[in-house]
Amino acid sequence: MSLIIPQGYRNLLGDTEHTEKAIKAVKDMFQENLSAQLTLLRVTAPMVVLSGTGINDDLNGVERPVRFPVKGMEEREAEVVHSLAKWKRLKLGELGIAPGRGIYTDMNALRPDEELDNLHSIYVDQWDWEKVIRKEDRNLDFLKRTVRRIYEAIKVTENKLYVEFPQIVPELPDEIRFIHSEDLRARYPGLTAKERENEIVREWGAVFIIGIGGVLSDGTIHDGRAADYDDWSTPNSEGYRGLNGDILLWNKVLGCAFEVSSMGIRVDEDALRTQLAIRGQSWKESLYFHRRLLAGELPYTIGGGIGQSRLCMYLLRKAHIGEIQSALWPETMRTLCHEAGIELV
Repeated sequence: MSLIIPQGYRNLLGDTEHTEKAIKAVKDMFQENLSAQLTLLRVTAPMVVLSGTGINDDLNGVERPVRFPVKGMEEREAEVVHSLAKWKRLKLGELGIAPGRGIYTDMNALRPDEELDNLHSIYVDQWDWEKVIRKEDRNLDFLKRTVRRIYEAIKVTENKLYVEFPQIVPELPDEIRFIHSEDLRARYPGLTAKERENEIVREWGAVFIIGIGGVLSDGTIHDGRAADYDDWSTPNSEGYRGLNGDILLWNKVLGCAFEVSSMGIRVDEDALRTQLAIRGQSWKESLYFHRRLLAGELPYTIGGGIGQSRLCMYLLRKAHIGEIQSALWPETMRTLCHEAGIELV
């Protein structure tokens, strides 16, 4: 168990009632801001999908989904989603949404293999969003413009929150800055990927790290990403590879880089084949989702997930995600947190 106990931590909102009111305020404000910035329609999403279709998110390829047979469907196996990265693209194709518009939804998932700590829970809730783009929009400039819009939605939410809860003083920098994972490795050659993140986000405050999932020049990968949604292999205008990344903010409460979103321009037909081959997963080309994409039946898109509990935790200056959401925690963790004034729901 990895647990950070901040010295002198206190709940700025005073009690559970005010925390719950603030959580609702953040969620209401942010989804409205995000929808306006990206032109998104809210849709209803599934919690389970059928196994063997390729629709579920494989994350790093080792995490086990929660699976069960469905009695009313001749015992066919279903699984709880890890995220809706691929389902959203199918939905956009079904709705026939034009380029420049998209969808968002409340995604609820179970990830039983998560390492439980201040930031990670087996219960995952996020705003999953996806937007239709044109073929010519598959470039780094378009990615950066979209990241800036999302960051603006976060900043507007922080400022509005300050009006209702003046003890939550805004601290985000005016702009988010960009760096490729290769440049980040070169900048801090003796550090691990997480240590590099801490150093750059401590310095800049808000950072988008580009190229998550692709192999770096030293043969390592900054962080894992599945082969069949984000495009981490296509050459970009800065001379590197990758049209995806992570949004990280500096968390003063915990003293570390704090990921609030992973996102990116999604694979086209060529990138999907390339990335599946790199990962030794070309057999997936026969799965339902992958067949449709390779046949040109799905729109080009950009999309990602933004953690709901994560964003609330950051904006409300909480020390543990369990102060935001009700989940399962080891008794030892509950005891240590209680002794430090961190009350888990």
